[in-house]
Amino acid sequence: MAIAEVFEAYPALLILTALTVGLMVGSFLNVVIYRLPVMMEREWTHECKLLLDIDQDQTDNQKADTFNLAVPNSHCPNCNAPVKAWQNIPVISYLLLKGRCANCQTTISVRYPIIETITGLLSAYAVWHFGFTTQALLALLFTWCLITLTMIDADHKLLPDQITLPLLWLGILAGLFNQFVSIEDAVWGAIAGYLSLWSVYWAFKLLTGKEGMGYGDFKLLAALGTWMGWQTLPVIIILSSLVGAIIGIIILKVSKQGKDTALPFGPYLAIAGWVAFFWGDQLIASYLSFANIS
Repeated sequence: MAIAEVFEAYPALLILTALTVGLMVGSFLNVVIYRLPVMMEREWTHECKLLLDIDQDQTDNQKADTFNLAVPNSHCPNCNAPVKAWQNIPVISYLLLKGRCANCQTTISVRYPIIETITGLLSAYAVWHFGFTTQALLALLFTWCLITLTMIDADHKLLPDQITLPLLWLGILAGLFNQFVSIEDAVWGAIAGYLSLWSVYWAFKLLTGKEGMGYGDFKLLAALGTWMGWQTLPVIIILSSLVGAIIGIIILKVSKQGKDTALPFGPYLAIAGWVAFFWGDQLIASYLSFANIS
């Protein structure tokens, strides 16, 4: 019996498989979220020193060891003890270790199992929504990219081109095969998504002399536009602004920071984009129904 037939006969097995894969991918996303910004910083430092003709051997205090998504192996940042295979099982290892390093008992951040759990649950929902289809695979990639971008932007106020641009081109590729929207809507979605926030950026800067957002936000909305078409962009912008306003106020109140504190907009775009991807049509239909009643 082919695997497609097995999943068709036992849909619960498909959901469980997606959940398991999502948990494992979530563990990898934790690595990407931490290491990619460090890799980018090292690359920028190297390029700056080359530009300024600085002798890196004399001035670079960083270790020359290879550092990428695969090397070095996972280890405790406090005692450098290597993380064994059984200690790296998503969520389960965290519970078995009671949230502490097996060697030095240093507390392990709870964000790791949280990201793994969220990735697993959202992956399971995406597969439940689309079934065993190409759309489900694309939706998984879409979801994993948005989770990674959300966390990196929250940590560093940075939306790496290494993720946003492939996400954009993957949306264009999906449009070529009419997976979610037509190629015309995908291209216009990219154009409208980029230019809408680009226009807001320059209007705000001309009026206030300040930068209200970064160029990464333009690229992210352009990428979202390729997946959902230009028609869904107003929903994404309204949702992201609403979520951003609510969460932003809470963060400022809890942290007791001033109203001029810069907060990343990427996470709100990503959250709104994911919601609109799965429920955008329903949201638009509900709004139109409400508007007609009013």
